[in-house]
Amino acid sequence: QVQLVESGGGLVQAGGSLRLSCAATGDILSIETMGWYRQAPGEQRELVASITSDGSTNYVESVKGRFAVSRTNVKDTVYLQMNSLKPEDTAVYYCHARNWFSRDYWGKGTLVTVSS
Repeated sequence: QVQLVESGGGLVQAGGSLRLSCAATGDILSIETMGWYRQAPGEQRELVASITSDGSTNYVESVKGRFAVSRTNVKDTVYLQMNSLKPEDTAVYYCHARNWFSRDYWGKGTLVTVSS
């Protein structure tokens, strides 16, 4: 079992920055990929960014060049640095982890609101 707890959401003006953190506890050695999804009101949840155990990253096109995902060396914390935020980035951001057996774990989410 893996537990995920997010922090760092909040209200920011357009053009500003926020950093989200997600701490994993439990069977962290089983985690292969960690990352972030988001869900805006009335929209489907979408992958924002992910990072594998070997450091390979993946981003949704709309955040490339503005967001950066990273993990600690012990791989128990994942971060999402969000720069040049836009109102359309407003959403609940969920931490996600997948273990080597393709089991998914989710955090409870943290709200990011970007005002224009």
